[in-house]
Amino acid sequence: MEFDHRFRGGFGIGISMKVTQGARHPIRHYLEKELETEVVCDGCTLRYAIYGVFGWCPDCGVHNSLQILAKNLELARKELALATTADLELANHLIGDALENAVSTFDGFGREICMQKSADIHFQNLFGARRRVQGKFGFDFADALTADQWDCACRVFQKRHLLAHKMGVIDDEYLQKANDKTAVLGRKVSLNHDEVESAISIVEAMGQRLFTGVLPAIP
Repeated sequence: MEFDHRFRGGFGIGISMKVTQGARHPIRHYLEKELETEVVCDGCTLRYAIYGVFGWCPDCGVHNSLQILAKNLELARKELALATTADLELANHLIGDALENAVSTFDGFGREICMQKSADIHFQNLFGARRRVQGKFGFDFADALTADQWDCACRVFQKRHLLAHKMGVIDDEYLQKANDKTAVLGRKVSLNHDEVESAISIVEAMGQRLFTGVLPAIP
């Protein structure tokens, strides 16, 4: 591809290109092993690898979704524990992040469970998810909760929505759905350690009920 065109005409303009060897840039390849997740089955202790996060144990046939849910909720609890030793600004961030992780984990877990029956249900909106699960599978994943626990779950899920999409500022939708008597329109929503800690335990209970309610129906 090298060339050298001498100048011609009255303007004396020429052009040339010469290739010289410079620094070598290695071509990067992905390895399939880097895309794998190693899992130890809670049922039979078999160690196996899957692509992604969720999968079935090839030995005993147990789905690992409940195991993944528990591990991620444990990380959220560790964030809360760390928040007790941090300064106020960092503590508030960790508490909010723990809530975000709990909600996102439950959403991913619930969607994976329901997809085993080809049902696309999102779980960040608990009201809608509860109604759709009842319609599709014929059971209520919140029947393991008390009325107060369900109210707590709905309230913190709405708080998570404000923190993620509204900079934590209370809007009309929150006032209508959250059943939060302390909320004031236009003010920043409050969130504390104990509230999120309770919410994580509630999410765990809802997850277990969802797991037992959906997966045994799979032939």
